[in-house]
Amino acid sequence: MNQTRIEGSDFGTAELALDALRAVIDPEMGMDVVDLGMIYAVEANEGRLRVEMTMTSAACPMADAIVRDARAVLERSLPDPMEIEIELVWDPPWTPAMMSEMAR
Repeated sequence: MNQTRIEGSDFGTAELALDALRAVIDPEMGMDVVDLGMIYAVEANEGRLRVEMTMTSAACPMADAIVRDARAVLERSLPDPMEIEIELVWDPPWTPAMMSEMAR
């Protein structure tokens, strides 16, 4: 299923950000957050990047660390300084069906 929405006026930056997020590993699952289907949307507009992501469980003990890793990867990977907003969302709830073919 893995269908991350790419939005905004700066499509290239949004794609770059999504690619960079592949370096963020969910330590409990041992896979990157993109292939796990945890990134729901990436939006880039004029100096601002917004990421909607979820966790595999609302009770994930590693949520803060994963979000921190995502922010650090984005700060290092984007060509220009940007305001980065990472929002944890729970709708739709994550299921294994959201994983990429490779991750399954």
